[in-house]
Amino acid sequence: MTDTNTSHDQTTEQDFNKHLANQVANEFLKEQRRNRRWGIFFKCLFALYLLGFFGIYLSETLDIPGRGLSGDSHTALIEVEGAIGAGERASADNIVSGLRAAYKDDKTAGIILRINSPGGSPVQSGYINDEIVRLKQKHPDIPVYAVISDICASGGYYIASAADEIYADKASLVGSIGVIMAGFGFVDTIEKLGVERRVRHAGENKAFMDPFAPLKENEIAHVDTMLDEIYEQFKAVVKKGRGERLDSNDDTVFSGLLWTGERAMELGLVDDLGSSSYVAREIIGAEDIVNYSYKPNYLDRFAERLGTSISNKLLSYINIDIN
Repeated sequence: MTDTNTSHDQTTEQDFNKHLANQVANEFLKEQRRNRRWGIFFKCLFALYLLGFFGIYLSETLDIPGRGLSGDSHTALIEVEGAIGAGERASADNIVSGLRAAYKDDKTAGIILRINSPGGSPVQSGYINDEIVRLKQKHPDIPVYAVISDICASGGYYIASAADEIYADKASLVGSIGVIMAGFGFVDTIEKLGVERRVRHAGENKAFMDPFAPLKENEIAHVDTMLDEIYEQFKAVVKKGRGERLDSNDDTVFSGLLWTGERAMELGLVDDLGSSSYVAREIIGAEDIVNYSYKPNYLDRFAERLGTSISNKLLSYINIDIN
C-alpha cells in the first residue's frame, strides 16, 4: 500500500512539474513574441523617423532659387532675423551668402533685406554693410531695399542704412543709433560674503574691467574712448547711406532713441511705409518673391539631436525587453 501511494505521489509530482514547465515555457514564448512585436514597432518607428527627416532634408536641399517660378524675373528676399553676431542666424556669413546667391541669379530684379533685429555686433553689422555697398557697386542695375518688420535697432539699422531705400510699417520700431557696453560689479557683494579675490596677471591692464575689483578712472576713460570711436563709425555709416534724407536739424537722431515707423520717416531714417510684398510688387515690379535666406543644415541638426531622440526610443525598447 505504501509503495502504491508513493508511486502515485511521484506520478502526480511529475505531472505537476511537467505542467509547470509547459506553463513557464508558454509564458516565455509569449514574452518573446511580445518583445519581438515591440522591437518591430520601434524599428518601424525609427525607419519612419528617418524617412521623414530625409524627406524634409531633400525638400530643403532642392529648394533652389527660382525653382517653380516662371521664366520671369523675381524679387530676392534675405531675412535678417534676431540678434546679429558670429554664430547666430543673422551672422555676416549667412547674410552675405544669401546676398551673393541672389546677385548671381540672372532672374533677380531686386533685393529685399527684411529686417527684424534688435541689433548686435558692430563688427558683424559692419561686414554686412560693407558687402552690400560693394555688391551694389558691382551690380548697379539690381536695387537693394530694406524692409523693417517689428524692429530695426542699432546693428539692424547699421545694415539697413546701406540699402537704396528703407521701408517700414507705421508701428515698426526704428533707430537706437548708439553703442553700449554693460556689465555688473560685485565688489561689495564679495566683501559682505567674506570672499577673498585672488588674481595674478602680467600686463598692467590685463585685469581690465574686473567685475570683482573697483573701477579705475583710466579704465572708464579707455572704455569711453572705444565706445566713442565705434559710435562715430556708426554715425558716419548712417550719414553716408542716408545722405541728405536725414533731418540734420534734429539732434535726437543719433541719441540712441527708438521711433515708430511714421516718426522715423519724418526724421529721414525711413523713406516710406510698406511691406515686403508691397516693395516687390510696386517698387521693384517683380511680385514673385524667392527667399535666399540662410537655412539650417538639417543633416547637421539631425546628427546633433540623434543621440538624444533615438537613444530615448532605444531606451524605451530596452526597458520593455528587460521587464
